[in-house]
Amino acid sequence: MKAIGYRNPQPIDQAHALEDITLPEPVATGHDLLVEVKAVSVNPVDTKVRTSARPAEGQAYKVLGWDASGIVKDVGPQVTLFRPGDRVWYAGSIARPGTNAQLHLVDERIVGRAPRTLDFSQAAALPLTAITAWEMLFDRLGVAPGKQPSSKTLLVIGAAGGVGSILTQLASRLTSLTVIGTASRPETRAWVKELGAHHVIDHSRPLASELVNIGFPTVDYIVSLTNTEAHLAQIVEAIAPQGKFGLIDDPTSLDATAFKRKSVSIHWELMFTRALFGTDDMIGQHRLLNEVADLVDAGLIRSTLAERFGSINAANLTRAHALIESGKARGKVVLENWD
Repeated sequence: MKAIGYRNPQPIDQAHALEDITLPEPVATGHDLLVEVKAVSVNPVDTKVRTSARPAEGQAYKVLGWDASGIVKDVGPQVTLFRPGDRVWYAGSIARPGTNAQLHLVDERIVGRAPRTLDFSQAAALPLTAITAWEMLFDRLGVAPGKQPSSKTLLVIGAAGGVGSILTQLASRLTSLTVIGTASRPETRAWVKELGAHHVIDHSRPLASELVNIGFPTVDYIVSLTNTEAHLAQIVEAIAPQGKFGLIDDPTSLDATAFKRKSVSIHWELMFTRALFGTDDMIGQHRLLNEVADLVDAGLIRSTLAERFGSINAANLTRAHALIESGKARGKVVLENWD
């Protein structure tokens, strides 16, 4: 089967940063689905792993990719949730080979029914970011869904990116929070407003001052999706006493003592945790993705696909990695079909 991989971690501008390769077809066992991959999207985690991780012992190449949509081709003997021919979407496991391959094995318990109203590319843009945003908002921060009157506020730092694009939608459409997103360019500010943010501020300026300027001296929840280290002092200043702070990126260090005076709780989100550790609630991601699919089909949530980069091959994937690393991506970049 066709796939895209690399032999050694290196910058994306190097000749063999990503290569078109051929691999044996995998076989479904246990709870695995064998999925015929139709579309994939690219996330910051793809670029981080590419620059740091080597192929597993005994393997010549490492295959990246987590977001995918496709059709179930075969199932393992313990599978009960799907059957061949089903349209599915999922974000995979960071501990297994990735989705940048024509055929991919994934545990059924982290796979959902793909939305009926989306094509494969539109669907592939959502799983990883939707799971991350959902788990952050409802599981980590404990925000209650529903539209009962509330004065609570949420600040999303990096609201125009992949996770920010879906978190903004979930918070504005499913909760009573006042949602404030950050974006620094005219086109990304417009994108965040279009996704449902009640206010947009500029994260290239001091966040606390920006919030005061729109009438919010403090906010109850802050989610930092990028550059947490650079924004930390402003986050400490802007968060309300007894507020909740969530993050998904990897700051070199995080000094939590500054939050003590305000009794702020800190919440880290990694959507791979359930699959990585085989947690008892692993099937929660299956149910979560099905619920998001229902929201999409009902017109409450839209795909965050921003750019289609063509066929799934090394050249197009290289361009996608370069865009993600530039920090200028808006929404999600998707590749579809195979040459």
